[in-house]
Amino acid sequence: MQIDPRQLQRMMQQMGIKSEKIDANRVIIEKDDEKLVLNNPSVVKMQAQGETSFQITCDNIEVKPVIPAEDIELVMAQANAPRERALSALDEANGDVAEAIMKLKKS
Repeated sequence: MQIDPRQLQRMMQQMGIKSEKIDANRVIIEKDDEKLVLNNPSVVKMQAQGETSFQITCDNIEVKPVIPAEDIELVMAQANAPRERALSALDEANGDVAEAIMKLKKS
């Protein structure tokens, strides 16, 4: 059974549910050990009974490790590199400190 989007919108309004489409380029969900980066998402904000929720759909999810500040500082010191280059090398090495240092020392 298919429901017309306009009918669904009217039904939601009758039940006291407000929805709003949010124009977003990227959504980032930060976990303790990694970040989930959702590119080109479709985001809908919904409010019902005093609570706000978000519905997010996307076709491309990147999983990136969270890089501790100590690792960035270690790479900076060992490779004698500025913060931006150290962070970029750690990103490319998926958080592997030794690989990032070797990569920076070779360049």
